[in-house]
Amino acid sequence: MTTTTTQIKQGKTGIFDRIESQVRSYSRSFPKLFGKAKGATIYGHDGREYIDFLAGCSSLNYGHNDPDMQAALIDYVTSDGIAHGLDMFTEAKEGFLLAYERLILRPRNMDYKLMFTGPTGANAVEAALKLARKVTGRTNVIAFTNGFHGMTLGALAATGNAGKREGGGTPLNGVHRAPFEGYFGPEVDTADMLEQMLDDPSGGVDAPAAILVEPVQGEGGLNAASGAWLKKIEKIAKKHGALFILDDIQAGCGRTGTFFSFEEFGLDPDIITQAKSLSGMGLPFALTLIKPEHDIWKPAEHNGTFRGNNHAFVTARVALEKFWSDDSFSKSIAKKSAHLETRLGAIAERYGFSLRGRGMMQGIDTQDGDTAGDICAKCFEKGLIIETSGGHDEVVKVLCPLTIDMDLFDKGLDIIEDAFEAILAKDSPRVAAE
Repeated sequence: MTTTTTQIKQGKTGIFDRIESQVRSYSRSFPKLFGKAKGATIYGHDGREYIDFLAGCSSLNYGHNDPDMQAALIDYVTSDGIAHGLDMFTEAKEGFLLAYERLILRPRNMDYKLMFTGPTGANAVEAALKLARKVTGRTNVIAFTNGFHGMTLGALAATGNAGKREGGGTPLNGVHRAPFEGYFGPEVDTADMLEQMLDDPSGGVDAPAAILVEPVQGEGGLNAASGAWLKKIEKIAKKHGALFILDDIQAGCGRTGTFFSFEEFGLDPDIITQAKSLSGMGLPFALTLIKPEHDIWKPAEHNGTFRGNNHAFVTARVALEKFWSDDSFSKSIAKKSAHLETRLGAIAERYGFSLRGRGMMQGIDTQDGDTAGDICAKCFEKGLIIETSGGHDEVVKVLCPLTIDMDLFDKGLDIIEDAFEAILAKDSPRVAAE
């Protein structure tokens, strides 16, 4: 049977149902054939425009197909730049390292070695956990309720979601689960609880190799840790000889307003993991940042065929130079973040809900997964791509590109507001966009 190009463009081939695995997920929420994207807009095969409030789960913080990154990549490819070089020295890698040192590490007085892992965030976490165990000689890792760190077995063991964990098909060991900040309500200090258990020789918690935490839990419901709580966790780690690992994969690269999501808190982690928007335009790319004294790897002790991505080196360098050479981008994110909080806060207040997250990583806790799912489905009908978060998928989660213009931003927020009204059957006047 011959399939025409027209049929493919119209999505009439049935190829996805015929041979693609049932494991696919986002396509179930957004059953549409997409063809191109620019900025904060994705275009369907029929030409319909969709505002993107998902942004590749924070992999597209700078929007789709940034023209400067796009041009640099095209120039690199057409000039026969090295596409694959294992972990050999290349001009593309050198350019990225120099830019990262100059624009990220030095201005923040940070001293780290950069480890290029396989291209996913999960691999960056796997490397961090393996190294922490190697450095300390211990096996236990403390991770937190509602945390998400990846789908490979080591990272999955540190992930809290039961549905994801069940997919592992084998016991997931070596991790003690501690309650994240606010898990038992605001009156319970879970950092103090953890410290008491570790201090007690009968507390039942083995001495940890590492304490692994997300400053903002992206998949776990947009739970944002306070600086005070994170400082306590860091102090506990150091007190008990554990490495303090911050997973900044979804919350980093400007999502909360600064390059690292924890900058304002004065933390000094032993290891930081990065991925998602690190490449600048959605190319696979991950890093594990390691304090020099912990960089005790033997050559190739943790390796991978695709560690380092030369095409991503090119676009990531442009992203750093374009957006992080001064504080103008951070200031623009702060302005949009305040606007987002105002708009979402008004919707949440109208229906008796609460806000979650911080920066440009905020959402509304509807307290019910079906309600949040229906709201997101209604948004898609109206031309907005947005997803849920949380243990019960109860949070309507905004993750639009940080570069979105204000008019399009408000148009997307208007759709959210209308969707809440449609699903919850409330006849309330719209909050005016400011």
